[in-house]
Amino acid sequence: MSAVPQSENQILLSLQKDAILHLTLNNGAANALSIGLMTALRDAIIAAGADDSVRVIVIGHVGKVFSAGHDLKELTAKRSDADKGQAFFKQTFDLCAALMVSIVECPKPVIAVINGLATAAGCQLVATCDLAIATDKATFCTPGVNIGLFCSTPMVALTRNIHRKQAMEMLLTGETIEAGDAKDYGLINRIVPEDYLDQVVTKYAATIASKSQLTVKTGKKAFYAQADMGLREAYDHTARVMTENMLAGDACEGIEAFIEKREAKWSDS
Repeated sequence: MSAVPQSENQILLSLQKDAILHLTLNNGAANALSIGLMTALRDAIIAAGADDSVRVIVIGHVGKVFSAGHDLKELTAKRSDADKGQAFFKQTFDLCAALMVSIVECPKPVIAVINGLATAAGCQLVATCDLAIATDKATFCTPGVNIGLFCSTPMVALTRNIHRKQAMEMLLTGETIEAGDAKDYGLINRIVPEDYLDQVVTKYAATIASKSQLTVKTGKKAFYAQADMGLREAYDHTARVMTENMLAGDACEGIEAFIEKREAKWSDS
């Protein structure tokens, strides 16, 4: 996947720099996760997962809002349908689930970069990404309870990534939390000054991109697989994964390079 000319009318901007693919949400002031944006983002992630030239995916945003979640105007417009919108509502939430699963199943690490508000399904997107870097201007919330629509699908990502009581607090109160609290909760990894955001993200992503692609793919897949297992099953599974990993060419090369005190040359095999 290579860099493509961008247009202000594109709801998802895509630009590849070296091995890092930058996907930028550009869907108006709210960066609403409309059908169009979710489809474009899911398709871009799936394509990047199969592209050997991409080693890391970064999801950022244009404007002051990372994403305000689902497009409520788009959803509300369908209430006039014969089924009162039921089919469209199901399509929307099924597509959102498919997007989140595509991030988890993508063999490449996905990093969210937040310099503004991430709310509802936007907060869900942050929680779903493998890593998240934010500025001190970033804020997060799951405010569905305030409008009579509990954030049930964002709940899935929250309860798998932050402490349960804090997830429940966010879901029940709908209140906004600051970046510092989000880091304490485990929702984001780092808080960096806005002026240094691009520099830190580039270095962070480049560090990950420099690793063996096979090793990173193996580790990410195992991480999510073992997280849902019992203790003994998780150890059995990861022992099998490490055994297979030891037989890979990059493990042989990496260990030999470490012993010989030289830089490893990855073949991604």
